[in-house]
Amino acid sequence: MSEAAIAVGSEFDRDTALTRRAPGVYDIDLSAGWTILGAVNGGYLLAVLGRALADALPHGDPFTISAHYLTASRPGPAVVRTDVVRTGRTLSTGQASLLQYDEDGTEVERIRVLASYGDLDSLPDDVRTAAKPPAFPPMEQCFGPEDGPAPVDGGSAIADRLMLKLDPSTLGWALGQPSGKGEMRAWFGLKDGRDPDPLSLLLAVDALPPTAFEIGLRGWVPTVELTVHVRCRPAPGPLRVSITTRNLAGGFLEEDAEVWDSADRLVAQSRQLARVRLG
Repeated sequence: MSEAAIAVGSEFDRDTALTRRAPGVYDIDLSAGWTILGAVNGGYLLAVLGRALADALPHGDPFTISAHYLTASRPGPAVVRTDVVRTGRTLSTGQASLLQYDEDGTEVERIRVLASYGDLDSLPDDVRTAAKPPAFPPMEQCFGPEDGPAPVDGGSAIADRLMLKLDPSTLGWALGQPSGKGEMRAWFGLKDGRDPDPLSLLLAVDALPPTAFEIGLRGWVPTVELTVHVRCRPAPGPLRVSITTRNLAGGFLEEDAEVWDSADRLVAQSRQLARVRLG
C-alpha cells in the first residue's frame, strides 16, 4: 500500500482503501454506501480492518479474525491503528482498532480485532470433511431486494452494492409469515461483478438479513462479537451463504455461517454473538 490511498476499480475496494499516515496508522472515510438504517455494516468494517492488517503484517491473507464491536460506527472519517503482536514463518498475528471522534472531539474506539494471517496459496490440497454445500434453489428461482416492495429511503444502502438472492424457504419474514426457524440462505456477490477474495469473505458472513427475522423478530440486530475463519481462496463466481441460529436466550443469539464457492468448497466459516430487542 502506498502512502496515498490505493487506486482500485471495484466499489468495495475503493470504499475499504486506506491511506497510511504513519507506520501502523491509517486514515479512511467510511462510506455511507454500506449502511443499514444508518448503521455501518459490521462485515464492511471488518474488511476495512482486515485490509489494514494485510498491509501491516508480513502475511497477506486473513486466516482467523475476531472482532468486538464496542460502539456503533457511522459514515465519515475514521482512524485505524494496528500493532504487530508476533511474526513467524507461516503465520503472523496482529491487532487493530478503528476509532472515530464524537461531536465534542472525544476519540471513541468502535471496534477492536485480533487476527492471524498467512498465505492461503501455500496450504496443502488435502481436504477431509463431513461438511456439505447447502441445498437451495438455483439463483433464478431465488429473490433479492429488487423483487420486493419499494425500499424505505435510506433504509439499506448496502443492498444497492450486493448481488443477493435469497432462498424462498427463508423469506417467510418478508411476507409476514416467519417460519420460526433461525435460518437464512442466499447467493451472494458484489453487484459490480468483482470476484470474491479473502477480504470480501469478511463481508459475506455478515451481509444477509438477520436470522432473527425468521424467528419472528424485527429491528436492528447489532453484532457484539464476530469471528471469521477463512479456509481457502475462493474461486471466481457467486458464493452460497448459509446462516443458522439454534439458541436465543437473554436477548442474545448466535449466528453460525458457512460460505461456499462456485467449486463447492467451504471457503469461510464464522460465528457471531448478536443482541436482539425483545417485545
